[in-house]
Amino acid sequence: MSKRFVILGAGESGIGAALLAQQQGYDTFVSDGSSLKDDYRNKLQNAGIEFEEGKHSENKILTADEVMKSPGIPESNEIVKKIRAKGIGIISEVELAYQFKGNSKIIAITGSNGKSTTTALTYHICKSGGLDCAMVGNIGYSFARQVAEEPKPLYVAEISSFQLDDIRTFRPDIAILTNITEDHLDRYDYQFEKYIQSKFRIAMNQQPDDHFIYCADDEVTIKYINLPKVIGINIQSNQLPISMKREVPNGAFIKDGDLYIRTGLEYTLMSVYDFALKGKHNQYNTMAACVAGTTMDISKEKIRDAVQNFQSLEHRMEYVATIRGVEFINDSKATNVNSTWYALESMTKPTILILGGVDKGNDYSLIAGLIKEKVKAIICLGTDNRKIHEVFGSMISPIANTGSAAEAVHAAFHFAEKGDVVLLSPACASFDMFKNYEDRGNQFKHAVKEL
Repeated sequence: MSKRFVILGAGESGIGAALLAQQQGYDTFVSDGSSLKDDYRNKLQNAGIEFEEGKHSENKILTADEVMKSPGIPESNEIVKKIRAKGIGIISEVELAYQFKGNSKIIAITGSNGKSTTTALTYHICKSGGLDCAMVGNIGYSFARQVAEEPKPLYVAEISSFQLDDIRTFRPDIAILTNITEDHLDRYDYQFEKYIQSKFRIAMNQQPDDHFIYCADDEVTIKYINLPKVIGINIQSNQLPISMKREVPNGAFIKDGDLYIRTGLEYTLMSVYDFALKGKHNQYNTMAACVAGTTMDISKEKIRDAVQNFQSLEHRMEYVATIRGVEFINDSKATNVNSTWYALESMTKPTILILGGVDKGNDYSLIAGLIKEKVKAIICLGTDNRKIHEVFGSMISPIANTGSAAEAVHAAFHFAEKGDVVLLSPACASFDMFKNYEDRGNQFKHAVKEL
């Protein structure tokens, strides 16, 4: 009898898992508590996969041999609690994909900030180095869908803590942990250590011939990396730290404007002034991607070329336009305070900051210093802005409330003078007024172009 495999959630990861599970001969059923996007519904219908939307039928779900839970569904969800109570195993979509990837290699990237940029740059380096690879996970196709529809010898995967929570055997050949800062604490009972444990799971199954790249300047990472009892993991892989503060024997470091990379016997050297990505945080992202490329035996010339001609991601410090001397930047992907800290840190002109959305328990004091130093006005874009007013009201005037992206852009333009920057870097999730951060960024860009 074939394995009964139930998938909760029919977004990109759920659809990918369904296609792969059915391809592997599983008796597959997809259940989504809300309504499906048309193209996803069509995909399931065309593949002849049974599904339901707008409900979770217990009689169909609780008969599963195994369940794949989409990363967006929390443990507190009622049906998840019932699945757990019955002792049915739950895995994530990346675990399913891993089980059927064959001999392909995986470079997996996680971290609180910088993971999308690091993933995209690592993929760009691998592609430029002539490797046949795909970028999967939180960017582009889900990992499972790629394995099902167009398998590759190498996958460069961006992986969230939610996906790592439900892995069992998932083992990347190269794991990158960019940094760990407080984020998504609402999903981890507001316990920072639970979130930290989740991030370190990326190295959980690694063996001595695998590589683990991490930031030696990140206080949280360094505090916990040598506490196996706390993180529940004894890291066995080859550690390749990156640093701007000290020289490391293996990994990478920056000294006097030069990047030194070493994964074997010899150093590779390049100038940081050649990096296409600007800002200190992007130097860390670039270092991590270069070390990954070096461990894949890509030549230093190809790595250097790739780093020089890389185009940054949409919605991540994306230049939109300059209107009457005022520059507009879309950093809608900044969904936590640390991301906004990085954005403000790289600002060199007086800034009008568009801030706000769904607050995930944000500690705004982290950016208070930068706001005092660089920001001349705050435009709130969210349904509940009380906290922003409470924290910054005494240090910044004006703080204006707006009800749409267009309104926010007009208000910002009103307060801006020639030589200023209007920065959308909300530090919050977007789903109070927008579908997602992409929708928020696109509405912002549209409003700028309408000015």
